Amino acid sequence: MLLTIVAFVVALGVLIAVHEYGHYRVAVACGVKVLRFSVGFGKPLLRWQKKGSPTEFVVTAIPLGGYVRMLDEREAPVAPEERHLAFNTQPLKSRAAIVAAGPLANLLLAVVLYSVVNWTGVDEAKPLLAVPVAGSVADKAGLQGGELVVGAALAGDEIEPVQSYEEVRWLLTRGALDSQNARLSVKGASGSGAREITLDLASLNAKDADLDLFRKIGIVSPWTRPLIGEVMADSAAARAGLKQNDLVLRVDSSNIVDGMQLRELIRNSVKDGKAATQSWRIEREGRQIDVSVTPEVLQDANGSYGRIGAFVGEPPELVTVHYGFAEGIWKGVQRTWEVSVLTLRMMGRMVIGEASLKNLSGPLTIADYAGKSASMGLTQYLIFMALISVSLGVLNLLPVPVLDGGLLMYYLWEGLTGRGVSDAWMERLQRGGVAVLLVMMSIAMFNDVTRYVTRLFG
Repeated sequence: MLLTIVAFVVALGVLIAVHEYGHYRVAVACGVKVLRFSVGFGKPLLRWQKKGSPTEFVVTAIPLGGYVRMLDEREAPVAPEERHLAFNTQPLKSRAAIVAAGPLANLLLAVVLYSVVNWTGVDEAKPLLAVPVAGSVADKAGLQGGELVVGAALAGDEIEPVQSYEEVRWLLTRGALDSQNARLSVKGASGSGAREITLDLASLNAKDADLDLFRKIGIVSPWTRPLIGEVMADSAAARAGLKQNDLVLRVDSSNIVDGMQLRELIRNSVKDGKAATQSWRIEREGRQIDVSVTPEVLQDANGSYGRIGAFVGEPPELVTVHYGFAEGIWKGVQRTWEVSVLTLRMMGRMVIGEASLKNLSGPLTIADYAGKSASMGLTQYLIFMALISVSLGVLNLLPVPVLDGGLLMYYLWEGLTGRGVSDAWMERLQRGGVAVLLVMMSIAMFNDVTRYVTRLFG
């Protein structure tokens, strides 16, 4: 719990500070007098001011936001000799640049974080595909399991080399949510028999990027040996006599070649609310043994499924993915762009009802992921921060009053008509913007609580 809180506060503080620093630096560059730079709201915990600088820097007790207060005639009287330093007296292009600088700083931070990860390298699963889920898109495309993905692309793009399973998963996520088919260049496990297959992702009409989506695609996890890991006490696996490091060779009449295939057989053992007893053949210390396994019956949103209470499948084979300086930056730019575009498209689809509002997440979910990523190491934490930084940048660029994008919308109107938005319309739009944000926050918090309750009692 402590790690989750610390990881969340640190990530939020850094992302907010970078956002506000973008506003601050461009304001100073444009000749605007900045009165206060604040990270957070509420009672100040730290405050300082550089000698000769008009700006007071503040860190407050509630790190859920921040602001840059500039000299502005709309907020307080300005001395005639300082009028040229006020924000509201600046040319339109300067005001627009100052407002846009915050979200753009978050997007730039994401590029930097992704680039650092690319330079230092990250251990990821080798792109070996598990046995596909029966009846899934991958199954219908002819994948059998054990194929090595050497290249991939969405429809219309050129196939590019693939280094890790995560790259394949990310491409499938984008393709499914954007209703684009994917092309995979695969080889057999021995490296022979290169061929290209097409996955019909457009037919899925995907709305959520969850486990159920990947079950429909059929590619849920990388290939692993069907080895039994840690066995929980008083579980179905323990009652059947299974032990850690048992290698599963057969379940009933099915020869087992992959951990995912075994997990599917366990999961699908439940019929009409009851689990069927399965005949397993295992290899233990060079000997083959037959055991009977009756999985436990559990429930989720999709119905009943089986579980044996043991880790199924050994950890996947890992590869270290890293890039040189220039390529690392370019890959960072690409990933930031792809995440930004996907975020915008998902928001648009949620607005018109083509995507589920369950995709909205609030502070509880973000804090949970912050703790999990931090526990996995610095690299995963940096990837998490990059993702949230992109989300923060894109969200603030939306044309919603009270957000930076709303101010840019006002400036666009001013640029087209030659006059600013009237005070009456400004007030109406601000009220509407607040209402939209409150609705979004309410949905996100509801989703957070629902996920938490489901995890506790589901």
